[in-house]
Amino acid sequence: MPTIFRINGYRFFFFSQEGFEPPHIHVEKAEGYAKFWLTPVGLASSRGFRGKELAEIACFVKKYRNLFEDKWYEYSDD
Repeated sequence: MPTIFRINGYRFFFFSQEGFEPPHIHVEKAEGYAKFWLTPVGLASSRGFRGKELAEIACFVKKYRNLFEDKWYEYSDD
């Protein structure tokens, strides 16, 4: 379960064995959890986050999308 980075208490990560799903990123903080698709950026699922938090997370996902995709493909190529 590689962690890409942490910011504002959020942990951005992905799982090493996710089958054939398109690139995405998981996010957790305390009891909150969300999953965002990377292309195009969009919320796939969430629990425990309020709308304001999801908007903040979406901004981070958009800002760091290229990094997340690079890490996704780098890891999947191993």
